[in-house]
Amino acid sequence: MDMPTGQFADPFTEAGFRALASRGLHKEPSDAVFDPRSGKAWGPGDWDLNPELKGDLAVMNAPRAAAVLVPIMLRPVLTILFTQRSEDVPSHPGQISFPGGKVEADDADALGCALREAHEEIGLPIGNVEPLGYLDSYRTGTGFQITPVVALVKPEFQSVLDPREVRDVFEVPLAFLMDEANHHKDSREWRGRQRSFYAMPYQGRYIWGATAGMLKNLHDRVFQR
Repeated sequence: MDMPTGQFADPFTEAGFRALASRGLHKEPSDAVFDPRSGKAWGPGDWDLNPELKGDLAVMNAPRAAAVLVPIMLRPVLTILFTQRSEDVPSHPGQISFPGGKVEADDADALGCALREAHEEIGLPIGNVEPLGYLDSYRTGTGFQITPVVALVKPEFQSVLDPREVRDVFEVPLAFLMDEANHHKDSREWRGRQRSFYAMPYQGRYIWGATAGMLKNLHDRVFQR
């Protein structure tokens, strides 16, 4: 794992991660990463490992804005919290994801959306969340442009899951997720074509697709600079 050395504390503790995040994350949501007129995408997305399929972007509708919270849990050794989606949701049923969803008209911005969704989905109090910054926006093949909000989260709260959207919550050590040895490349057929994607399996949990792609972006922005 490539890791900045010398001037930073252990990157998997609060102090060390804060230092790295302060220089690696965007202060505002990244913009101009997708041009619906030309179909060109400049940020990361589901096409990163499938460049031969990027022509799809030119004929797809403009993506729907969405936001997720990337919750860095303030344990003695940091973890990231994930949700296991319900089988009843229309988008990505049963998959592992970050708390989040579509930006609604009442949301002030992407941050407001991410905080609202996290509260609705798992009962996370807004007062427990300290936003640190943003990853690059992520374009999905299912039609979303996701703004990932990275935040430190105080773990002293009782999870209350919305069963319509969330089946389970769990945590994975940040050190495991940021180790390139655990960044696998898998593939499967989707809509009649073979597609490749990142995957980070952990103790029987299959973290893949957009969620793994955003974790890869966290690694590249924060841990390789």
